[in-house]
Amino acid sequence: MKLSELCDNCKPLIFESTLQQMNLEQARINMVESQVRTWEVLDQTVLDLLMQVRREEFVPQPYRSLAFADMEIPLGHGETMLTPKLEARMLQELGVRKTDKALLVGTGSGYVTALLAKLAGQVVAVELHEDFTAAAQRRLAGHGIEAQLITGDAAAGWPALAPYDVILLTGSVPMLPEAFRQQLAVGGRLLAVIGELPVMTATLVTRVSDRAFNSIGLFETAIAPLHGIRQPERFVF
Repeated sequence: MKLSELCDNCKPLIFESTLQQMNLEQARINMVESQVRTWEVLDQTVLDLLMQVRREEFVPQPYRSLAFADMEIPLGHGETMLTPKLEARMLQELGVRKTDKALLVGTGSGYVTALLAKLAGQVVAVELHEDFTAAAQRRLAGHGIEAQLITGDAAAGWPALAPYDVILLTGSVPMLPEAFRQQLAVGGRLLAVIGELPVMTATLVTRVSDRAFNSIGLFETAIAPLHGIRQPERFVF
């Protein structure tokens, strides 16, 4: 086969690949403009980050066509990725800075870890499932992103590496364990979804001094419980 014939045969493949990439980029733009912005995420740094970090590459292969959908995506072990708008809103509310040391409770696919690592100076991500940690490590390495990934139970935080300037919980808690507050540095911020169905509130906790904390309820939402959290006892009459 002549080189010219080979190139002619390649043209349809090149065109198809280009078209697929264009469709992906349009889907990413639609996600940011139609889902994320309309959920009061207006921080340009966060919006730019969603365009830069390829979410589809952190989604399990069977669900990649849903990478930009307004839905939670199954990961296995009964876990899911949060919706794009919730991931973005959480990061915006935390106001992450390059000088921050961040703790992420629940590494999951590694996508939120990647976003945090682009914003913070240091990220510690703790995951209960070893296969999640290994897969996230591969994905982050493929993007040249560095974070400290640990397999372990962080239902009460990760005191060994405290204090943290930022703490983000990717699962809900009925009540916030005091251990998380105590692992915040003064000036540090924590975001957790607190409560039980049907009422859960995304709450921002700021440590204003050694003994004082400020808590603000931001918005109502509902996500799966954080594994390992002890549920409150209920009275039976």
